[in-house]
Amino acid sequence: MTRRPAPKALTRKTATRPERRTFVIYCEGQRSEPAYIRALRGQPGIARSASVKVEIAREHGSPHRIIEFAADRARDPEVDECWCVFDVESPQPHPNLQHVTDIARTSGVHLAISNPCFELWLILHHTDHTAALTTRQAVAKRAELDGRRGKHVDGDAYMARRHNAIHRAKLLEDRHRGNRPSFPADNPSSTMYNLVAALETVRVSQRPGRAGTSTHP
Repeated sequence: MTRRPAPKALTRKTATRPERRTFVIYCEGQRSEPAYIRALRGQPGIARSASVKVEIAREHGSPHRIIEFAADRARDPEVDECWCVFDVESPQPHPNLQHVTDIARTSGVHLAISNPCFELWLILHHTDHTAALTTRQAVAKRAELDGRRGKHVDGDAYMARRHNAIHRAKLLEDRHRGNRPSFPADNPSSTMYNLVAALETVRVSQRPGRAGTSTHP
């Protein structure tokens, strides 16, 4: 006598998606930095594993105020990592930058600082650069390299070169470590590579504890 196959269960298995790690990133700049980070968060590996919210500073040119906003946001249990992206500026650096890094360290806020400005980070996507720059010189050199004027940046055009920028930024950091200049005298430099690396190395299985603070050396 032929046996009939057992009836299938009426309930369907529900696919479970791992929870994405939540990043909130505060930007001092209103154009270049947000455009770059939005392109970065759209990269397939990052988009799958990280939820990235970009906040533009209400008060331009005030890293201290950005840190205050970020420190408050970092206390939100739904936020895994809170970052601030800002410039040192040259020839006149922002005041109290060391105090800003101290606040970040004690409040669990990560920093991605470019010296003199974010354009240095963009320059490193195209070429090595080891000489000190003013902000104006950095802006002009970036425009010369990517053909865009002002603060308008095509973030997507930089994505294929970002690992070159990471490598060059690390070399600059090693160079400064050997010469031992104190922050903010480490021009040129950029710790934007820490933010890119943090987004690209997210491993999602469960919500881990908050990572340690990454600040400028």
